[in-house]
Amino acid sequence: MRTTLLCLLIALTLSSCEDYFFEPDKASSNPYDNFEYLWNELDKKYSYFELKNIDWDEMKTTYEARLYPNMSETELFNTLADLMNELRDDHSNLVSPFNVSVYNVPLTKPANYHARTIDEFYIPHAERTGSFKHAMLSGTNIAYIRYASFSDDISNTHLDYLLDKYRYTDGIILDLRDNGGGSMFNIPMLLERFIDSRTLVAYTLTRNGKGRNDFSDRATFYMNPYEGTRYTKPIMVLIDRGSYSAATFFALSTKAIPNLTLVGDTTGGGGGMPNGGQLPNGWTYRFSISQLLDLDGNNYAEDGVPPDILVSFDWTDLTKDEIIERAIQEID
Repeated sequence: MRTTLLCLLIALTLSSCEDYFFEPDKASSNPYDNFEYLWNELDKKYSYFELKNIDWDEMKTTYEARLYPNMSETELFNTLADLMNELRDDHSNLVSPFNVSVYNVPLTKPANYHARTIDEFYIPHAERTGSFKHAMLSGTNIAYIRYASFSDDISNTHLDYLLDKYRYTDGIILDLRDNGGGSMFNIPMLLERFIDSRTLVAYTLTRNGKGRNDFSDRATFYMNPYEGTRYTKPIMVLIDRGSYSAATFFALSTKAIPNLTLVGDTTGGGGGMPNGGQLPNGWTYRFSISQLLDLDGNNYAEDGVPPDILVSFDWTDLTKDEIIERAIQEID
């Protein structure tokens, strides 16, 4: 059974697909035309101006002053990229034939993941099944599953194998630390395996008016349980500052699922859903058009999703992962 969440993700993805097909009679390489077009599109559709306290009119004045009639494509690209980076949003990108703009999220918190510690001291004989690295943790009846990126494909065949293999365990540790996100469509593939009834997991708001704080009514994100193999015993989901975008979305959704517990540190944020279009000169762009909220109405795009159990990695002892150890205690 496909989920309501999946359907809504598709709808949001397609909601402005027409923007990618720019009308030929509006094509222009003029720097002023392209600046005005991008600024206006963001002004009409970007969803986080108020949350991030961004003075978008001031940004127009600042960056429009950098334009001049015969500026090079590189200069125009850098100006538009700098404008987009004022959004402080890793889901905001400008794409040209010669460059791609990326906002680098400041890492203000210590790292809480060390792959070598896990590989050497916790899962030295791990299996790999599709995008998952997994093993039983020695001396326990607990399985450890590592999912490194939501960009990595998930198949029902692989999930069936994993959940059947570990069906008699006391619990699972699902490690999403240092998972920088990827495809939102992989979120329901996992979540629907961990519930046994239809579950409301989140809300979304989408810009729909001229005002920068004009949004649609809340749309609901429901998950329906998978009709095949599922696992509804305790699952400790490990998160940290490197858990971003789709990983933040997943972490937020776990708040509504009783058998899932977040352990570690606050995620990196980035919960908005991106969409985009094409500039008059043919370059493409994307930015966040919606906001993701938990069931209490909290928005974690800027500050990240906090864990249920806060634990930090101790870098003075690389033979032990305190976050895994705490997750084991919670299951035992």
